[in-house]
This record gives sequence, C-alpha cells and structure tokens, in this order.
Amino acid sequence: MKVYTRKGDDGTTGLLHGGRIAKDAPGPTAYGSVDEAVSALGLARAELERGVELDELLIRLQRELFVVGAELATDPSNRPKLEPGTSLVTTEMVTALEPVIDEITGRFDAPTEFVLPGENRVAAALDLARTVVRRAERESVAAAGVGWLDDSHVVAYLNRLADLVYTLARWQEGAFRPVRTEH
Repeated sequence: MKVYTRKGDDGTTGLLHGGRIAKDAPGPTAYGSVDEAVSALGLARAELERGVELDELLIRLQRELFVVGAELATDPSNRPKLEPGTSLVTTEMVTALEPVIDEITGRFDAPTEFVLPGENRVAAALDLARTVVRRAERESVAAAGVGWLDDSHVVAYLNRLADLVYTLARWQEGAFRPVRTEH
C-alpha cells in the first residue's frame, strides 16, 4: 500500500462517509488544527514517564480529539451516520472535562499575573497544545458559522479542553499546593 493517492493533487480532500471538498474549506481547516492539537499533546506526553497520571489523561484527550476530528471531517448531510462518542462529540464528553479541571485546579495556587510559558518542557508543550486547541476552536466556530456543525458540541468541547490544558500546564509548572483530603 502506498501512502500517496494523488487524489488531493487538485486541492481537495476526502471526507468521512464520502464526498470531497476543498482542503481549505472550514471543516478541513478546523480538523487540521485538531490534528495538530493531537500532535502537540503527544509532544507533552513524550516528556512524561509512561503510565503516570498525566500520561494517561493526555492519551484520553488525544483519543477524544479523534472524535472531534471525525465530526469535523463529515459533510453535514452525513451527520446521521456519526456515532456518539466515537465520531460525534457528546454533551457528556464536554461535561466530563469539568470535574478534571476542578480537581487539577485544586492542586496549585492560581497564577496572579500573566503566565510566561517555558517553566519546564512539559508545561511549555502543554501551553503550545493549548494555543493549538484555541485555534481549532476558532476555526470550528467559523465552520459552524457556515452550517458545517449544526447541532454540534465540538466548539464547547474545544473550549473546555483549552481550559483543561491551561490548567494542566500550570500544574506541571510545579506550583503545587497539598491536596486536602477529608477523613
């Protein structure tokens, strides 16, 4: 099997469940940034020991971004073919990020001024990932604006994910505060 097909030489790309569209159309533009976000999270993972809490969480987020990408890579006429949680972002996916944000936020003191990325390699990679997620969010808003994402949770998911990745970066900077547990 060859990696190249030559089908995209005309400036189009194939969509999930069929059809072709210009590579610079809003849907492909947004899912291209989602793909970059997956890679940026992978850069952060590459700095971690396998199996630690953050590694496992980043794997989960990368997999969820594949769901986001699948939805963005589907022509609106084929949305009924998407499967919730597999190729269609669900409300539950969005709300499931919130307790993670809250729990991680409880591990450090919130910054009191603008954050300068680069405290360490993991936090810097997470800050880069956050900016890519925010771009994917903006591009998804543009895709929604032209009818590509009717009745979708993609924008909300990316918004919440950017908040989580910001939180993870601050946590990894080492501004730890003991987590209080009630007995």
